[in-house]
Amino acid sequence: MARGQIVWLNGSFVAENEARISLFTHSLHYGCGAFEGIRCYAQSNGHGAVFRLQDHIIRLYESCKILDLQIPYHPDELIQAVRELCTKNHFAECYIRPIVFIGDGPLGVYPGANPPVEVALLCWEWGHYLGEEEVTLGAKLKISSFIRPHVNSIMTKGKITGQYVTGVLAKREAIESGYSEALLLDPEGFLTEGSGENLFVIKNGKVKTTALTSILDGITRRTVVSILQSRGIELIESRMTRDELWCADEAFLTGTAAEITPIRQIDNKLIGPYGKEGRPGPISLMVKSAYNTCVRGEPLDPAWLTVL
Repeated sequence: MARGQIVWLNGSFVAENEARISLFTHSLHYGCGAFEGIRCYAQSNGHGAVFRLQDHIIRLYESCKILDLQIPYHPDELIQAVRELCTKNHFAECYIRPIVFIGDGPLGVYPGANPPVEVALLCWEWGHYLGEEEVTLGAKLKISSFIRPHVNSIMTKGKITGQYVTGVLAKREAIESGYSEALLLDPEGFLTEGSGENLFVIKNGKVKTTALTSILDGITRRTVVSILQSRGIELIESRMTRDELWCADEAFLTGTAAEITPIRQIDNKLIGPYGKEGRPGPISLMVKSAYNTCVRGEPLDPAWLTVL
């Protein structure tokens, strides 16, 4: 995983090993920050293009609105900074991480009426998030013992740093139990999402995904919805139960990091008709192929690609 040697911090490009923040950074202590995960893909001409960059930046601003953080830059400035960041690091393909946080200030829980807000952009080369085997053969998921908090305990529309502690615990539990990812339930026992991915389930040719009431509005999720609509495949957004997933014909995860990752197993249950398959199904593979086509030069909407 090669890291970019140049980062963008508070309006300037600096060497990564020279970028510094204070140990008195408020968000380091209390998790009050927002971030995004964005991917840049190499195109057929060898140049890079960032996928759905504007949508990611808009969501970053919305996350900060939820936290009452005022980003001291116009969205267009961040978009241009992302493009320059990839170019300066000579990456045609990479993962990009914008992060906004409260800087050095009072260290009580209350950060003050106008806390100092800092912004950083960094990037690195990142392959298949859940692993080569998982993206090819399908991931093995564990229903987590950790519960996704109630919608009024965390703000589900924000990609907020501190809210990922539950995901960290769930992911660690899954990995140490021999699985590649966790799947969390809500306080009432319905399926929500993985530690960093949205969930799609297929039964009898119909696709279901978790309603947005309790999950992050994933940008890869939005892309998959568009792909399904373009092919006339019925999509239902609703709550789903654990046994509904067990009995599915197919299932897959979506996320900027995970991209499209089929699911082959939930706990000790193989996914597929009669529980005998345990391998990616035709709709999962179609979506995976269509997504790869979108990010590498043939998007459903030309505005989805920002060329470097």
